[in-house]
Order: sequence, then C-alpha cells, then structure tokens
Amino acid sequence: MRVISAILSYLVCLGWMMAAHAGDRMMPPQCFSAQELAAVAGEKSVRRGDRSFDGVQLSREIVPIKPIAADRRGAIRRVDMPNGEKLIALTLDLCEQTGEVAGYDGAIFDYLRREGVKATIFVGGKWMRSHQMRATQLVLDPLFELANHSDTHRNLRLLDTKALRSQILGPQHTFAALRFAAAARQCVMSHDDQEARDAPGQMTLFRFPFGACNQPALDAVNDAGLLAIQWDVSTGDPAPTQSASAIARAMISRVRPGSIIIAHANGRGWNTAAALPIAIPKLKAMGYRFVTVSELLRIGTPVISKTCYDFKPGDADRYDFMFSAKKTFNQPVTARSKAVRRVKPVKRT
Repeated sequence: MRVISAILSYLVCLGWMMAAHAGDRMMPPQCFSAQELAAVAGEKSVRRGDRSFDGVQLSREIVPIKPIAADRRGAIRRVDMPNGEKLIALTLDLCEQTGEVAGYDGAIFDYLRREGVKATIFVGGKWMRSHQMRATQLVLDPLFELANHSDTHRNLRLLDTKALRSQILGPQHTFAALRFAAAARQCVMSHDDQEARDAPGQMTLFRFPFGACNQPALDAVNDAGLLAIQWDVSTGDPAPTQSASAIARAMISRVRPGSIIIAHANGRGWNTAAALPIAIPKLKAMGYRFVTVSELLRIGTPVISKTCYDFKPGDADRYDFMFSAKKTFNQPVTARSKAVRRVKPVKRT
C-alpha cells in the first residue's frame, strides 16, 4: 500500500508540474494545509518603523522580456469585451515601503478561496521578501495571478533612470526566486522535472505606485516587457472612513463589462474583507464573472490612456508634491527654508 501511495503521489505531483509548465496550473497537493492558508490574528496590521526587511535580498536571474508592442503601450484602464461579455477583474495590491512591514489580510484570501473567485494580485518586491511563505502560497494558487507593483512603492515619476529600473526589475527577480523555490518544494517537484525547475516564469503586468506615472516611467515599464495596468473602478478602501457598504456600492455601481477593480490586501484596505462578501454575490447575480487581468486581455481589447490617474487625468500628480515636501521637511532647518522656496505648484496635465 505504501508503494502504491507513493506512486500515486508522484504521478499527481508530476501532473501538476507538467500543467504548470503548460500554463494551466492545478493546485499542488499537500503543499499547505487549510490551517496554514487561513488568516492569522494580527497579521493584517502594518508595523511602521520596522526596518528588519529593508536590506533583505531575494533574487534570481531572469531572461529579458520583449518590449511591449506599440498598440499596447500606455496605461491600460479597462478592457472592451466582445459582445459586452460580462467579465471583470478584481485586483488587490500588496505593497510595502521601506521603514515598515505591511500586512496580509488573510480574511480576503480565505473568502476568495472559499468562493472560487479569481483575482490578480499586484505584489511589491519588498512585500514578497518580508512575507515569503504567504507569497509562496499565492504563487502556487491557481486562483491568483501575481503581477508587479514595484519594489518599495516609490513614486516612479520622481526617480532617475537607475532607480526607476531597480523599482521595476526588483520584483521580477524576487518573484523568479520564489517561483523557483516553490517549484522545488517536495509536494510539487520530482527528480525528472529539471526543465520546470529551471523555468520559474515571470510576471507580465505592472501597476504604478499611487497610480502615478509619466512618459519616462511608462516607457521604462513597457520597454521591460510589462503591460501597465491601471483601473476604472476605485474602491477607495485605503481610507479608514470608507465603510464596507461604501466599498461594495462603489464596486457595484461603477462596474461594467471589462472593468478592472482596485482594492488593497496589505492592511491598508481597512474594510475590504467585509466588503467583498457584500459586493461579489451581487455582482455575480448581475451576471458578472471574475477572471484575471491577463484573461481579460486575451479576450478583449485594452482601453489605453497616455497617462495614469485614479478618477480623472491629473489627479495623481499631487503625489509629486507630497513626496517632494516629505523629502524637504526631513532636511536640516537651514537647508529646508531654502528648499521650500523652490517648491513649485504641480502643473496639471
């Protein structure tokens, strides 16, 4: 019986790796128990001032991706669906800046797994490094598509070429390392799967921190082979005053076929976990089906903007001033007084 059990286990794991390599993944068996996947009390909290992961590195070499073709360059806000097919994409941001350890809202993922709802998860490189086990669970879960949300969630409009490239490619290297390690886990790997072991895969979508970009940043992302994904339905969930019912209303009232919804699962979506069980059943009752962003793009035609914004063009420009002011007021008083006089109002585009 033990021999038969071992053979069956081997065949199941081998089948998963073959499916993974073909791009049609199944959930790997016995990688994580239900208890290991479940939300943990206190895990959602953001630990401000915690610098324990600021210098942590996790990287694996990647093969450069072909730059994005001209007809898909720019900021994708939503996708036009053929015949108005009622497909939509829920996206969740898992970002983390230096000087903090962001949270993981396990209640969100518990609900999505329980209901079988697909989502695209925009992960920061640093978030993956500080939450390696949770990131691995997401990598191995076929419900979820992982995408790039920069390395440490900086305003990419303000960075020089070197820093910009680091913010874009850092998460690609971290994801490759996690994917490689995930493929090598006992539950999914066999000695005959060297090809799968050496092909960890890459993320192909990118979301700008704060939804803020400019032409150099857009060009850098597209030149790296990544599609820039914005949204057309904003839940407003980072605001503590945005209740679960308000988040649900925003999703239900603003959605249309091909919509991309943005929410947060890093402890800064204050009431998102309570909102999804309100909104998702109602959206399903309206005839909508949840797919990943990549699935939307394979079916429909992307609606592309020349710039990035939340509700209207120019509304993300304020982050230029906010971060310039933050940098200024960290300077000594003598230097600060001179720098303040040099701050100019943000020009709206």
